[in-house]
Amino acid sequence: MSLDQAQMLRLWAGWKYAAWGTANAADGLPHADLDRVRGKSLFETIEQSGLPDELTYILWRGPRTFVILNVFPYTSGHLMVLPLVACPHVDELDDATHDELWRTVRAASTAVKRAFRPQGLNIGINEGAAGGGSEPDHLHVHVVPRWNADTNFMTAVAEVRVLPQSLADTWTQLRKAWPPSVGS
Repeated sequence: MSLDQAQMLRLWAGWKYAAWGTANAADGLPHADLDRVRGKSLFETIEQSGLPDELTYILWRGPRTFVILNVFPYTSGHLMVLPLVACPHVDELDDATHDELWRTVRAASTAVKRAFRPQGLNIGINEGAAGGGSEPDHLHVHVVPRWNADTNFMTAVAEVRVLPQSLADTWTQLRKAWPPSVGS
């Protein structure tokens, strides 16, 4: 076996281990692994759990929206902006929720840029199961920091994600970088 092959065998893919039924997130550490409450989306269950934000990785809450880290991120700093009440389609949001959602996406972008100094961002929605939505009953906007020559291709070609930082450290860093006047 060559050195390159040996290194590839040790390439960490914690998100796959987490997906196999443990209560660990992509960084291999425990997270709020909650059973969905009947009649609620997964994200509503997490937001309404009463657990501390440090455990649920909720970064910010507004009157109509909230922000949470993706526990299976493409890279450190990958977060999601969601309405408090599950809604599957962007065109079904009421005007006040729509406006707050996009103001919060702007604030999330600012926080990610302050915290991580990326060279770019991916901001997007995967609406519906056919559109790639992993939780199609609860619309969420992804904000993902990107760098020139980053390793996000690893997910596509090797089913591996490269995370240089724990979710807890990412949460702390983003909370410190969060703009003070969001949602007003």
